[in-house]
Amino acid sequence: MRTEVHPRERLLETAARLFYTEGIHAVGVDRLTSEAAVTRATFYRHYPSKDDLVAAYLTLTSEHIRTAVAAARQHKPALEALVDTMAVVGDATTGEDFRGCQFLNAAAEYPDPAHRVRQVIDEHRAWFSGVLRDLSATLGHPDPQHAARVLVLLRDGALSGGDLDDAETVRATLRRAVTEFAGSPR
Repeated sequence: MRTEVHPRERLLETAARLFYTEGIHAVGVDRLTSEAAVTRATFYRHYPSKDDLVAAYLTLTSEHIRTAVAAARQHKPALEALVDTMAVVGDATTGEDFRGCQFLNAAAEYPDPAHRVRQVIDEHRAWFSGVLRDLSATLGHPDPQHAARVLVLLRDGALSGGDLDDAETVRATLRRAVTEFAGSPR
């Protein structure tokens, strides 16, 4: 027996696929409703605006990454947890359908820092930076906040490079860089 997917989830799944592969502004509400097989009224009942759907898409993406990072860190010493946390980023670049970071892609389409979509992006980045700061502090880094900023820049570069360069090389370079950075004398 096949379980019917609720229209809200169908819209979100459709949006995630189309926004990631084609860009957020390139995909209109008509296309979303057509591919999700829902009416415009159903769309607006669940998402009062397209921006609400974009925010939901990025929130869902953040939840998936948080789950992956939690699994990568679970029951590990700090250095291994840090390397494995950053490996989540490197692993993301190896998929055949990888098209860069959903958050960086969305930020390019939503340049206003006060926009609701940018706030979701900022919340995700603050969370990830906090994870890296806490791991750096546990490792005894003298300036964990600076370490986190460096690692976030490394993350951003890996997610850009993974789309432009050989993904396996980017992944291996990221792992080595994190290991060397975290293990270097302070």
